[in-house]
Amino acid sequence: MTKKQRWTADRIPDQTGRLFVVTGANSGLGLATTRELARRGGRVILAVRDEERGRRAVDELVAAGIAPGLLAVRPLDLADLDSVRAFAGRLREEHPRLDVLVNNAGVMAPPRTLSPQGHEVQFAVNHLGHFALTGLLLDLLAAGRDPRVVTVSSINHRQGRLRLDDLTGARGYAPMAFYNQSKFANAVFGQELHRRLSASGSPVRSVLAHPGYTATRLQTRDTSGLVKLVFGRIGNPLLAQRPERGALPQLYAATEPGLEGGEFIGPDGMGELRGAPTRVRPSAASADPGTGRELWERSEGLTEVSFPVTAR
Repeated sequence: MTKKQRWTADRIPDQTGRLFVVTGANSGLGLATTRELARRGGRVILAVRDEERGRRAVDELVAAGIAPGLLAVRPLDLADLDSVRAFAGRLREEHPRLDVLVNNAGVMAPPRTLSPQGHEVQFAVNHLGHFALTGLLLDLLAAGRDPRVVTVSSINHRQGRLRLDDLTGARGYAPMAFYNQSKFANAVFGQELHRRLSASGSPVRSVLAHPGYTATRLQTRDTSGLVKLVFGRIGNPLLAQRPERGALPQLYAATEPGLEGGEFIGPDGMGELRGAPTRVRPSAASADPGTGRELWERSEGLTEVSFPVTAR
């Protein structure tokens, strides 16, 4: 991927016959990802919290020329582990295999809120929900064609750390610090999943991606006031790229032939804020195997989901 051969969505290979699940698929990066996968013939399950918004997204895609038979909407509230189990159970009933899971959905910097199971909502949605979903679908993925788990992190993972002694923020909560923690957890999870899949000889590959600075509803939907002002009303119009561009790293991670597990794909521009997909380096802290094992064990305990993979 040199700058003379910058990767675009037009280079996505034919995806006919492949089945994708994209979380948070009704808007922003998820919608852009769904559009390009279906445009290349992939069947996409839009895993969304709000089914009505999901149906409106399908109407928008169909109006743009996507075949309606390639799209299906299914309810998934990643904050609620019961909803995650229900989604996975229904998918198992409807499909014998899954080719790619794109762990895309997220929330950013809301006021302190707890999930139905009592977890801080950013950690619940951005990490724990996706952790549980991946574990519950891993055997379907193992039966897939060129199967992959794409976990969408953020450039902000480099500013994150795990507060394992206060994951709910009961002793001190700062919206952006806990967002950064959740994105750090994404990066740690994607790399630890790769290590465990490799050790188990699984055909599934774990790949990470981040969109740089992209204008989406993430910065304006649930965020606290100052974050909404800085990122949504000032940063988005002036600095951010559009979702169609921001989705390119995760599309590359989901579809590029020969991509190895453990890769991290992000924009190639200055500071990884925008640009075409390229391989980037995760933070050294997120790549630490000890941190990976610690987060994994804690996540299994909090979700009560165990993976059929071996720890190194």
